Amino acid sequence: MNGLLASLLGAAAQGLVWSLMTLGVYITFELLNIADMTTDGSFALGGCVCAMLMMSGVHPFIAAVAGALAGGVAGAVTGILHTFFGIPAILAGILTQISLWSINLRIMGDKSNQSINKISSLVTFFTDKLGVTQSQATLIVGLIASILAILVLYWFFGTELGSAIRATGNNEDMIRALGVNTNNIKLFGLILSNVFIGLSGALVCQSTKYADVGMGTGAIVIGLASIVIGEVLFRKFRNFALKLSASVMGCVIYFLIRAIVLRLGMKANDMKLLSALIVAVALCVPVAMQKYRDHQSYRESVSDEEDAASAYKAEEDTETTDTVVEGGKD
Repeated sequence: MNGLLASLLGAAAQGLVWSLMTLGVYITFELLNIADMTTDGSFALGGCVCAMLMMSGVHPFIAAVAGALAGGVAGAVTGILHTFFGIPAILAGILTQISLWSINLRIMGDKSNQSINKISSLVTFFTDKLGVTQSQATLIVGLIASILAILVLYWFFGTELGSAIRATGNNEDMIRALGVNTNNIKLFGLILSNVFIGLSGALVCQSTKYADVGMGTGAIVIGLASIVIGEVLFRKFRNFALKLSASVMGCVIYFLIRAIVLRLGMKANDMKLLSALIVAVALCVPVAMQKYRDHQSYRESVSDEEDAASAYKAEEDTETTDTVVEGGKD
């Protein structure tokens, strides 16, 4: 039982530090209506930059910020390719993601991974100060980071620029007719999204104590799964802050599911398959539920029409009978 609780605690901690990546994906996928494939590369970029700066003696907080800014630069490249050169968003993201593989290797000194096991980090700060375990310290860091991220995004998307980003995703033609340059809005949205993704990669690097060029592989799938899980389980949330919180909770739930499945004996090599299945199920469930509700609504409407027709026919029959009876009396 203790082993299971420890696994769930570690999964929840990882879910919180990965949730910043989910918030980044939420900005592009839900608000801008763009499937940004830069995610996998910018996540690893944030981790690689953070690790190398920490190995150079830079403070872990500054290294994490630098990782976030590096992710923003990657988002800017995708945004420029898409908005100013007319390359489709998904293709622009793929091009940036592919190039980041080589760039990350260069940053890491042509090594596929780097260990920062013996270097102080934001996580070890809490383990030393509070005397908690690695998982508990990661949980604290992830909780603080996710709460701050939700507050910042809630405030930002209430501003004029944030509202313009949301409006661009909802109806680009309408917001362009109001005189807003949607290309600049998309560019800024992609930069902001990848800033959070890069920050998530930096925090994951500090929590796992290593950086790897492939650490972002499948990140976009995890982000989408977390968003959909949050929407399915917390679909009654209407407030924007609660919707952001639902995505964070969806990420935690996703990692808890992974931890439970691993405890049940599933091989770690099958995790990508599990991720794909979770996303597929999470995407299919809302559609199936909507079709079921539409079918039930249609059946109820047909039933009401039949009842109305039967009542009308019965009323006509009654009137006919009364007419016949009255005629017979006459």
